[in-house]
Amino acid sequence: MTRSRHYGKVPDALPRFRYHPDPVATGSVVESSDPCLSCGKARGFVYTGPVYADDEVADQLCPWCVADGTAAGTLGASFTDVGSDVPEDVPGPVLDEIEHRTPGYLAWQQDHWMYHCTDGCEFLGRIGRYDLSVLPPGAAAAVVASVGEYGWDQDEVDRFVGSLDRDAGPTAYLFRCLHCGAYEAYNDFE
Repeated sequence: MTRSRHYGKVPDALPRFRYHPDPVATGSVVESSDPCLSCGKARGFVYTGPVYADDEVADQLCPWCVADGTAAGTLGASFTDVGSDVPEDVPGPVLDEIEHRTPGYLAWQQDHWMYHCTDGCEFLGRIGRYDLSVLPPGAAAAVVASVGEYGWDQDEVDRFVGSLDRDAGPTAYLFRCLHCGAYEAYNDFE
């Protein structure tokens, strides 16, 4: 078992994010000795996802200031695009939590969140073709179904799905419903 570096300090336990349960695994939070622009503390981790704010704030916020809303409040920032196609039955407080207190993720085009059962889904990560065979039942089907929006024939769908790459476009983005466990996905490319 390897020990991770914590730059001479044991970090605080990372905050829990309802809609992004493992931001370290998805790459939205990484180890860093840099201080947070919002609280001024070097807590061992920084947020590396998108920050929509008036000033440039790349890789300068700690996950704790994202989680408690301090970064959004002090910088007028948001961390994800909740989307223009949000179902009408998703409550405003859910959208506020996703936009202002949940780590976003990097996408090739504009990121957006997925919804199911009148709530936001949890973001599970970027998906490439090699991930499809190890995904839980239903997850791979959701990725393939997300290609249906293009109106392609089956050969075109198969070629596109076979070209998915989590680190270079095209990429799929996988979500899971917090209530019924259904998978949702979308894809984009450079």
